[in-house]
Amino acid sequence: MSLNYIKNFYEGCLRPPTVIGQFHTLFFGSVRMFFLGVLGFAVYGNEALHFSCEPDKREVNLFCYNQFRPITPQVFWALQLVTVLVPGAIFHLYAACRNIDQEDILQKPAYTVFYILSVLLRIVLEVVAFWLQSHLFGFQVNPLYRCDAGALDKKFNITRCMVPEHFEKTIFLIAMYTFTVITVVLGVAEIFEILCRRLGFLNNQ
Repeated sequence: MSLNYIKNFYEGCLRPPTVIGQFHTLFFGSVRMFFLGVLGFAVYGNEALHFSCEPDKREVNLFCYNQFRPITPQVFWALQLVTVLVPGAIFHLYAACRNIDQEDILQKPAYTVFYILSVLLRIVLEVVAFWLQSHLFGFQVNPLYRCDAGALDKKFNITRCMVPEHFEKTIFLIAMYTFTVITVVLGVAEIFEILCRRLGFLNNQ
């Protein structure tokens, strides 16, 4: 599943009933995916090729790189985007089957609760992704990585490896953390907006 497909699906199918939700769609579908798809490839695309250790042997480099990156950042962030998309997609499918429009979400309590639950689940998934990212990649990429290559060959023991473009990767990590925080804040704000609009609708009645 490509990032362009996810972007088109998210922008074309899901129409949140709130202004903040629509802004989140724009932010999620355009800025975040462009940042990951274009800049992410530029920063991380050839990382494995330029990852070098002492001694500079292919098998040592591959072994230590797999130890350094249990999962590549691009794959992790792509999985994060797809996972965060799921709650909204489920609500959209439910709304399509029931012919629910934006006004129904604000007028009928059951639909309001279902929509709020989908946003809450999206927030929880973003928080979990933030926690996993912090454990997998940390908050800073160091220029040197000490690899335990003893399992490959006992004579190597602890090997020093050079991490290419570590400063650019640190900036990119901080940017992805920032995007996650922004989407969480937008999710919380969206819940408050829909509750306020729901209360306004009840007061008008």
